[in-house]
Amino acid sequence: MTTGRFGKYGGQFVPEIVMPVLTELQAAYEKYKDDEDFKAEVRGYLERYAGRPTMLYYAKRLTEHYGGAKIFLKREDLLHTGAHKITNALGQAVLAKRMGKKRVIAETGAGQHGVATATAAALFGMECHVFMGTTDIERQKLNVFRMKLLGAQVIPVSSGTGTLKDATSEAIRYWAAHIEDTHYIIGSAVGPHPYPTIVRDFQSCIGNEIRAQAKKETGGRIDYLLACVGGGSNSIGTFYEFRDDKAVKKIGIEAGGRGEAEGDNAKTLSGTGKPGVLHGAYSYVLQDGDGQIVEAYSLSAGLDYPGVGPEHSYFKDAGIVEYVSVTDTEALDAFRRLSEIEGIIPALESAHALAYLEKLMPKTKKDEVVVLCLSGRGDKDVQMVAKALGEEL
Repeated sequence: MTTGRFGKYGGQFVPEIVMPVLTELQAAYEKYKDDEDFKAEVRGYLERYAGRPTMLYYAKRLTEHYGGAKIFLKREDLLHTGAHKITNALGQAVLAKRMGKKRVIAETGAGQHGVATATAAALFGMECHVFMGTTDIERQKLNVFRMKLLGAQVIPVSSGTGTLKDATSEAIRYWAAHIEDTHYIIGSAVGPHPYPTIVRDFQSCIGNEIRAQAKKETGGRIDYLLACVGGGSNSIGTFYEFRDDKAVKKIGIEAGGRGEAEGDNAKTLSGTGKPGVLHGAYSYVLQDGDGQIVEAYSLSAGLDYPGVGPEHSYFKDAGIVEYVSVTDTEALDAFRRLSEIEGIIPALESAHALAYLEKLMPKTKKDEVVVLCLSGRGDKDVQMVAKALGEEL
């Protein structure tokens, strides 16, 4: 069995009561991950239900706008439920079904993972509970209603700042008390082993598809690979295939929020984060001088998390990926820019990656290629963006 370590990061820092279910999950995943029947079942749902593979789209007008390298968008926004999250949710739901679990639970920030999990649960006839911070419930009302329509019970979490960290903590507590019949579908590449590996493996189809599609679209050339980073599932899925490819410069974009002060951003890897333990894994986290977790902030609910997946921490230390940040204001500008230039309304999370084009593109040459993972669509964010821009809906 794998050790669950990425360099010094990862591991299983959990209460003793959770260890049996992690051992069970690890054994089940080791059993099924290379099983042809299991892989065929997951692939079937991804292709015929979710809409994989997603297209690699040449953003001609955006390219002309910047006048540098050709820009291609990996259109995860076109997947069923509107984001990359459905890929992992379906994979884990099939695994839970094979393990004989009757209930699935999830944490969610932006709501996309909650919607994806509720969708998979409805598809397989499973009970579904989604834990969501009260702050995020308020700013993601559309996704809350979608989850309820899909038959899920949305459980508000008011502790802390009522955001993703708090929802995750509450989901873990519930899971520890219901381990016999419940599978916890973690939505990002975070948490104790084997979760970061499971989520990465399911999401790595993003990078695999990019590699194959680029052969047709660009002759295989990719100079820059961009993705937003919160917990890090869309980005680890994008980067993993290219981890040993030094010719491809990989850039992860975090939330710079509203400023540099403690509690004003979510710059875990690009700012003041230091190695520590959060939600069962050793990784970079935002913490104060006493090691207490500092609350993160971002206008984007999906990036509002004070930690990051342990494999990203390894990638940072090893110099495999460069991690940078953009502010709320820059992300809002990018949200509008893509909408107006390409007719594609991006998720606020994806808008962070798009915003970094402002800094990157002036350095690029016309014969170069930029591929950006458009991790989700922006329907869920329209109310929030309207409020931020002073518009009344």
